[in-house]
Amino acid sequence: MELDLKGKRALVTGGSRGIGKAIVFELAQHGASVAAGYARDTDEIKALDKELAGFGNDSHVVQADVSDPESVERMVQSVRDRFEQIDILVNNAGVVSHRTIEDLDLAEWDRVVDTNLKGIFMVVKAALPAIPSGGSIINITSAVGLKGMVARTHYTSSKAGVIGFTRSLAKEVGPRGIRVNAVAPGIIETDQVGGLTDEGRARYKNMIGLGRMGQPEEIAGPVLFLASDLSRYVNGETLVVDGCI
Repeated sequence: MELDLKGKRALVTGGSRGIGKAIVFELAQHGASVAAGYARDTDEIKALDKELAGFGNDSHVVQADVSDPESVERMVQSVRDRFEQIDILVNNAGVVSHRTIEDLDLAEWDRVVDTNLKGIFMVVKAALPAIPSGGSIINITSAVGLKGMVARTHYTSSKAGVIGFTRSLAKEVGPRGIRVNAVAPGIIETDQVGGLTDEGRARYKNMIGLGRMGQPEEIAGPVLFLASDLSRYVNGETLVVDGCI
């Protein structure tokens, strides 16, 4: 058993920045051909596509709004046309929001749940026919989904839903030789925490057993493990990677 992913083909939603981008590069560096999903065209996306082309293994970017079923179908069909099959599916696309229950309206609830939970369902539903025996589905949830947080009932509900979805799907597709697992990051240094004050950063660090926030690459490593044969008997699990909150 090893970490070599040469010959494997992967789709990573939300793969253009932060944790998703780190996952894309980790998989590509270990030999996988990776389609990196993104939502909107930017100069950064063009630069990312050039970087991925440098791997010489047909890694590329692909556009989709995971909350829109037609967009999801187009993305998956594009990847299937290019890769034929999808050995590794990483559902990373998501949004975060902070609103107390008094300030939370239905539109915001739907925006978060449609992206974070319904989006995973739609991507899996579309991609599953292309995932062979030996394939691995990895859903990025959140440690918040296990612990809860003030002003995040909608976000927490969506991420807790991902954990339940993962466990049930693992039992459905396990007999076909497809593994399904989740990774639950804690507080990671991404643009989502970029606006924190020094006081806010200090408060977060004091919450964490390791005394620091995590780096995106420290989530990509566990994803690589779950994508590889090293985890061939790991199924239905949620791997918490939070530095001990």
